[in-house]
Amino acid sequence: MFNHRRKSTLTIGTVLMAGSLVLGLTACSSSDSDSVKVGLITKTDSNPYFVKLREAAQAKADSSGAELVALAGAFDGDNEGQVAAIENLVGQGVKGILITPNSSTGVLDAIKKARDAGVVVIALDTATDPEDAVDATFATDNKAAGVSQGAWVKGTLGTTAPQVIMLDGTAGGTVDTFRHDGFLEGMGLTDSSPEIVGQENTNGDQTKAQTAMENLLQRAPGVNALYTINEPAAAGAYQAIQSAGRADQITIGSIDGSCTGIANVKSGIIGATVLQFPAKMAEQGVDAVVKFAQDGTKPSGFNDTGSQLVTDKPVAGIDSQDTAWGEANCWG
Repeated sequence: MFNHRRKSTLTIGTVLMAGSLVLGLTACSSSDSDSVKVGLITKTDSNPYFVKLREAAQAKADSSGAELVALAGAFDGDNEGQVAAIENLVGQGVKGILITPNSSTGVLDAIKKARDAGVVVIALDTATDPEDAVDATFATDNKAAGVSQGAWVKGTLGTTAPQVIMLDGTAGGTVDTFRHDGFLEGMGLTDSSPEIVGQENTNGDQTKAQTAMENLLQRAPGVNALYTINEPAAAGAYQAIQSAGRADQITIGSIDGSCTGIANVKSGIIGATVLQFPAKMAEQGVDAVVKFAQDGTKPSGFNDTGSQLVTDKPVAGIDSQDTAWGEANCWG
């Protein structure tokens, strides 16, 4: 239930640090000077996944009587913007910072300074490297999600020898690495396997993925299986595949669980996706900061918020739900 005694102000698109930091959502201002102030820093303020995460954090903060200050990088990979955001939040006196780091290592110095200042720092969605650079992580087990995608693609191909293209995200990110490695494990392959016939980084961007797939189709005309880092990448790749007249020849797997992605599974654009639960990450993160403020209890370790393979083409022996279930549980 929302606390209607508190006033909320929404400010989108304010640019700080010469454009490197985008203010995604300002805090709920409160007349209660004792309210717990919680910081949230996402990779961007436009990706539907992070929009859902931010909305869930806001709702949880409201219902807990806390104040949320939400900032975002100007683009995926904006490490300088996220460093500036951490410094900004520490200066505002937040009790805790929830962050989806653009780079698993690029913000570690700023995180250490925040923790040294007595701020609890929690990674959401994306783990840091090392993991204990933050107090705790609330996220999908991304390697397990990748394994689910790979196992489904392998099972769908059956006895057909795989020729796989990998559309990765951003080099060096833990999410990207875990999903990539998990997919290969699910397929029973390694990076050096000859079955991998093409690979490009897409930053999880639909347009970049379409361009990458167009180029890779020219270099690897025999491709029959596609790994995608997320559903926008899958959608972009599909556009290239469809334009090439190959839509019925390439099995596409993905990860995200957005309502758009589930609709694409239902229509056959994506064969299967692995649904995540960003709202759980945000809610549990806010709860942890509020508890820390109340009694000093710090969260710790990796906290798996779960994932679920969704497809209308189930494979024997692989746990999955259909798109009706996906529509009831999707985000965005």
